[in-house]
Amino acid sequence: MLDPNYVRENLDAVRAALKARNFAPAALDHFAELDSERRRVNSEADAVNHERNTASKEIGVLMQAGKKAEADARKVAVAGLKDQQAELEKRRDEADAAMRELLSGLPNLSAADVPVGADESANVEIRRWGTPREFDFEVKDHVDLGTDLGILDLERAAKIAGSRFAILNGDGARLERALINFMLDVHTREHGYKETQPPLIVNRDSLFGTGQLPKFEEDLFTLTDERGFSLIPTAEVPVTNYHRDEILEASGMPLKFVAYTPCFRSEAGSYGRDTRGLIRQHQFEKVELVKLCLPEESEKEHEELTANAEKILQLLELPYRTVLLSTGDMGFSARKTYDIEVWLPSQQTFREISSCSNCGDFQARRMGTRFKRAGGARPEFVHTLNGSGLAVGRTWIAVLENYQQADGSITIPDALRPYMNDALEIRK
Repeated sequence: MLDPNYVRENLDAVRAALKARNFAPAALDHFAELDSERRRVNSEADAVNHERNTASKEIGVLMQAGKKAEADARKVAVAGLKDQQAELEKRRDEADAAMRELLSGLPNLSAADVPVGADESANVEIRRWGTPREFDFEVKDHVDLGTDLGILDLERAAKIAGSRFAILNGDGARLERALINFMLDVHTREHGYKETQPPLIVNRDSLFGTGQLPKFEEDLFTLTDERGFSLIPTAEVPVTNYHRDEILEASGMPLKFVAYTPCFRSEAGSYGRDTRGLIRQHQFEKVELVKLCLPEESEKEHEELTANAEKILQLLELPYRTVLLSTGDMGFSARKTYDIEVWLPSQQTFREISSCSNCGDFQARRMGTRFKRAGGARPEFVHTLNGSGLAVGRTWIAVLENYQQADGSITIPDALRPYMNDALEIRK
């Protein structure tokens, strides 16, 4: 959530920033009206409170002077002032709630170095790693490869659950498990993240904290009971909320977490896109990286988190590129995002496999997650960062397609062989 004080003092700048993010800034006019009403009511409430305090002191003086009738009359007046103050405070709280609701629907403001643009066409490529392999045979996509090998079954998954679900069998399931364990080992042993295993069901407070609610409820799988639980769309939600409503010690930061979880998304609004295979599923696996850090360190930590995610692709020897997203292509809570895109031979293009975002204090303000420095300074909001390290299903796809052989078998990358019982390949 945006800082209301910043919005109040920089309305024109915020309007321009929201416009760059393809959000209509007209809501800020209502914010200004609510803010004016709140300040007016608050001033009146302070004046009434001052009058009450003065009158209360006068009652004491009158009682001591034996002027009970006058004191009783003043008590009646004070009671009226009390009711008046209560009404003013109610109106102030209503204005506060309306301002908070308005701000909760506005996205984060982009960092100064984020390219301005309406959509992904304005994204900027930052770097590339690796060289796409040249094949001397006609390449297949992961669906044909997996189906022919008997390790991917989309037809029976559709029978059991519906479209956009998959079943992995035999070495396909083993490859997925190998990728998960490999990613977790690299991030914990080499990159210093603490592994955590969070709940797969979260409450509405958690979803509000990371920005999925209230604006993106249609993307969730919400359970049909009165408690308002939803399946997690990403481990970012439970892990980032781990320290919600807490005050942390600056000396203990940054906090670095890695979590493997299944993820569940309705994919509302994406019908007709990536319907073939595993690119866009309702249920998918992901290894997620989350950091909570000091504000002055968040840019450095963002670069490091992105490099940590890239390292997985380097170890698997999968070509990729890293792009800086434009203002029109970033997620709701992000102030700056790098997308890592892996090369898929069947499509002859790079496809997203990780989004690494710096959210600044946007999520922390929604969650109430703060830290305190030494010396008794006032608590400040932490900065939160997250990124896939990596999306497991898309990594599975990339391994199959980049390591396919002419006979339809799949060579196992060297880094994964210890996790695949030292097997060299997957074949029928």
